[in-house]
Amino acid sequence: MNQVVLVGRLTEDPSVIETESGKKYTTVKLAVQRAFKNTDGIYETDFIRCVLWNGIAANTSEFCHTGDILGIKGRLQNRSYETEDNEIKYITEVIAERVTFLSSANKDKSKDNQKSTK
Repeated sequence: MNQVVLVGRLTEDPSVIETESGKKYTTVKLAVQRAFKNTDGIYETDFIRCVLWNGIAANTSEFCHTGDILGIKGRLQNRSYETEDNEIKYITEVIAERVTFLSSANKDKSKDNQKSTK
């Protein structure tokens, strides 16, 4: 079984790209804090590349921004590509099957703005 569940913060605003065949996708990096502290007493963070397709990509791009907390359910995928120097590079990424918007950093900011304008 190949299934991954992540909860983390977006590291940058997602933007949709359209392929030559008309499919839409976006690639996001999710900052996921580990559940345990290292030897220095600090929680380390992993930055995980996730690929979102079609409607999931469009909705995430429209409604989510840097710092928002997302839940992503998907699967791991490995792929490779060749650089201009004929070097083969390997990538492991999460292909999202479901995205849940858990918290919006912008929503919290807009609440602060509403309070200050009253």
